Parts: sequence; structure tokens; C-alpha cells
Amino acid sequence: MSEQALHDPIKNLTKAERVDLVFNTLNAHYPETPIPLDHKGPYTLLVAVLLSAQCTDARVNLITPLLWQLADNPFDMQHVPVADIQAVIRPCGLSPRKSKAISELSKILVAKYNGEVPQSFEALEALPGVGHKTASVVMAQAFGVPAFPVDTHIHRLAQRWGLTTGKNVEQTEKDLKRLYPAEFWNKLHLQFIFYGREFCTARGCDGTVCPLCKACYPKRKKPKITRK
Repeated sequence: MSEQALHDPIKNLTKAERVDLVFNTLNAHYPETPIPLDHKGPYTLLVAVLLSAQCTDARVNLITPLLWQLADNPFDMQHVPVADIQAVIRPCGLSPRKSKAISELSKILVAKYNGEVPQSFEALEALPGVGHKTASVVMAQAFGVPAFPVDTHIHRLAQRWGLTTGKNVEQTEKDLKRLYPAEFWNKLHLQFIFYGREFCTARGCDGTVCPLCKACYPKRKKPKITRK
């Protein structure tokens, strides 16, 4: 960050300064980035991430132990009736669709991959109920492959901090990958999530409240409206 920016509290930062400030702030706040979803391996992580769509990680972590009592591997899960899966995961929302996807992807993993979760974006995204964001989380957190999963929350933060002007999560993902080296993507993805939950929530900050928003744009007076 430039000396002028440090000593001029009413000066909005340049984009390069914002990129550095976000990186340094997130590293200072969250030097460790534990995976939020409890899991035993790639398969249980895949199912947990699928369940987390439109559901909190905390609730998923309450439900998955009950699901693992039915089955915690694709060989057993493929034989569990969809209705039984749905009865357990109902609190996570979208249970008809999610339970069917869990059953179908388990059968595919057994038939096509010998029960293993494939280690490629293309193969993962071809599974029922698995989109690009879910595949990116699995690739990053299960296999350590550089990825920057972007959901609506990260999309909102990136806009508030002036890191993207993208109208959708796809463009925001591309922008963030251009701004930060691949070696930091997996950790930054989680750091964004942790900071958003603690300081820059959807309702608790409008782009003018949290420390990072105020530091990036001290002259911003009106709420930052997220472009979707």
C-alpha cells in the first residue's frame, strides 16, 4: 500500500492496493483455514458439499453424522432407499433433489470409478447434483488442486471490495483467479468465507460498515448494491 494511502484516510484505494489489503488482512485474521464441513474422506466431503447448497455448514454438520449411520461410502449408499436418505437430510432443504442426487452419484461412483471420487473437474461436474462450485470445493479440499470456488457470498464480498465488476459468480471467479496466484486460491476461498461470516455478512454490512469495506472505500457513503 502506498504511503499516501496510509496517511490519507479519505482516499479510496487503487485496485492494486485493495488486492494487497484484502490478502494481508485475511491472512492476519485467518492464518489457519480448517475445512468447515466435517467429513471422513473425499466421498463424505462430496456429499456434505452437495448438502450445503442453500444450507448452512453448521446445519450440514449436524445432519451428516445421521446420514453416515445409513452409509458413509458409495458401495453402501447405493442400496439405501432414496426415501430413507431424504428423511435424514430434510432439514438441509431441497431434500427431494439432494437425496436423489446422492443415491444416483453413489451408483455411478461404484459402476464407473470403483467407488472412488474422480479427481477431475469434468468428471465431478458430470455427476448428478454436482455443479462447478461443488466440484471446485472437492478438488481443492479433498485433493489439494488449486481452485477458487465462488458462491453468492464470495461474489458479494469481491464486489464490495472492488475486486470484480462481474455480474455473476463465473466472472467473479475468473477475476479473482487473475488477481491472486494459484498457490493461494484454496486458502483464500476459505478466508473469504470466514471473514464474510464474521464481519461482512449480507445484512450486517452493505459495503460501508465492516473494516475491510471502510478501508477499501473510506469515501463510499451509499450502500454497495451487488450485481447479480
